[in-house]
Amino acid sequence: MAAKTQNILIFGATGLVGQHITRAILNNKASFDKIAIFTSSNTLWTKSEEVDRLKAEGVEIIAGNLASADAVTEAFSSGPYDTVVSCVGRPIIHQQLRLIELADAHPAIKRFFPSEYGTDIEFGPASAHEKPHQQKLKVRAALRDVKDLEYTYVVTGPYGDADTGLFLSARPTADEETGTFDVKRKRAVLLGSGDGKVSLTTMRDVGKLVVAALLHPEEARNRALRVNSFTTTPKELVAEFERQTGGEPWRVDYTSLDRLKELEQRAWEAGEPAAGGLTLRRIWSEGGTLYEKRDNALIGREDGLDSLQSTVKQAIEVQNRASGKAAL
Repeated sequence: MAAKTQNILIFGATGLVGQHITRAILNNKASFDKIAIFTSSNTLWTKSEEVDRLKAEGVEIIAGNLASADAVTEAFSSGPYDTVVSCVGRPIIHQQLRLIELADAHPAIKRFFPSEYGTDIEFGPASAHEKPHQQKLKVRAALRDVKDLEYTYVVTGPYGDADTGLFLSARPTADEETGTFDVKRKRAVLLGSGDGKVSLTTMRDVGKLVVAALLHPEEARNRALRVNSFTTTPKELVAEFERQTGGEPWRVDYTSLDRLKELEQRAWEAGEPAAGGLTLRRIWSEGGTLYEKRDNALIGREDGLDSLQSTVKQAIEVQNRASGKAAL
């Protein structure tokens, strides 16, 4: 029998996707007894307004060093907390290995949600060799070796948002060959033929799907949940952007998969920070986020998620706000 979630401790709660996951959990706080975040002293200073808002909503704030076993163990015991939800960013994915070890040794911790949200790192045989997957694969291996800890991988595919660098963002002109949806310029560069399907999940839906998994412990126990907001094609996305930006055709070009692989290889050879992102974009364009069936129904989340139309509307709003700020 899977453990019921009552008291949640969140790591990475104020990060890119973490803020959306934390918000969704708070929107459902009546379903839980206690919610806390573990954050650094630096975050208390640099994101003080956000932390204060969370505190005002009843969230317990625990400040500490993620690399300190004593600090983490003390945090686990302070609830005590039965469920850990990790939203840490890619640069510190490896630090989850210690979190898992400490959580498994703690008698109160029963469930662990690693920071998986995104590309399916075990989609097929080739997935094990993809460079951006290596740390997450180590995390999965660690979770499979634990004795007393249940786990859930929430796999969403790429984020269908327009924040910098995400799937529906406007890339700088110099980088648009790697894919762009530019509202201001009514310009798109599609990867591959533009007809290949891609599974998208908005970050706010990632939060909703994590909550659904928390509320369905038996269905989500010790497995990967492959979920999304919707599935579409780049050409369908362009058509919706055109419809919502006045009906005029956008200027559309294409970057072939062979060209994308060339750019990806060059980036890795040059040690460029963007190399990992190019690998992910190539994986998405090859269909590496598609599955025969999605698991939304398993956790009761077939409805109430973003559609193609609402996702594009949000992307236009995000890009317009960013353009407005840039003009100031």
